[in-house]
Amino acid sequence: MYDVIVVGSGPAGITAAIYAKRRNLSVLIISKGGGTLDNVKIIENYYGFPKGISGKQLYTNGLKQADNLGIEIIKDEVLNIKKQNNFEIETVNSKYETKTVILATGTSRNTPNIKGIKEFEGKGVSYCAVCDAFFYKGKDVAVLGNGNYAIHELQELEPVVNSVTVFTNGEPIVENRDENINVNTKKIREFRGDNKLQEVEFEDNTKQPINGVFIAMGTASSNDLARKIGARIENNSIVVNKNMETTVTGLFACGDCTGGLLQISKAVYEGTKAGLAVLK
Repeated sequence: MYDVIVVGSGPAGITAAIYAKRRNLSVLIISKGGGTLDNVKIIENYYGFPKGISGKQLYTNGLKQADNLGIEIIKDEVLNIKKQNNFEIETVNSKYETKTVILATGTSRNTPNIKGIKEFEGKGVSYCAVCDAFFYKGKDVAVLGNGNYAIHELQELEPVVNSVTVFTNGEPIVENRDENINVNTKKIREFRGDNKLQEVEFEDNTKQPINGVFIAMGTASSNDLARKIGARIENNSIVVNKNMETTVTGLFACGDCTGGLLQISKAVYEGTKAGLAVLK
């Protein structure tokens, strides 16, 4: 049992973990990697680096700083968060229990540029199997994605729906999966319907009737995880109070996922606030 688990190891997550650790809390960081920072060649507007610094180096420095404090860091992919008395974090490889959670994995919603997705949001297109599976009881649905997160969403849907197919949109499916899962690797041209989603058309001109599609591209973002546990989302950002706490008690969020300026300085500030607030 941890006092706090931080999901994400960027500037917001590392800062939150450092401040929580310095308050003598037991802290675990779970992260799959550097994310956006890995692709930033040079950062010239962040305090303390007169000649600039690469995103990868700044990320590495943050990991070293956390490690120097004895903070436990696990490289894994978070699939789901549940709450009863405490929080349970489910990853690809394990499960962890904690009193509080800080979400700091950024703001990206991995939505492919396929015609019809935006038009049918709320009318057959969903981003949360846990939230919306009930509305598709006994119906035929699909999960759009090709990784562990997509497989997790499929498993949430299977007990409720009539059938579920994984659409990989031309990408290879993750290897560590049940071989009995229905997989369609065709490239998608368009999602179609009248007032609600009714079918998908592929690039080879074939079609498949479908009642709903659940978007699960890449890994689960902070927004995806917050949505699963019932935290309030507005304008694709997690709603937090002045202490960075979401509408779910004990669940905090900081960094890009809360909206506003997408800057490292803002992420560090919010990480500081979240790291101090969990003590309460």
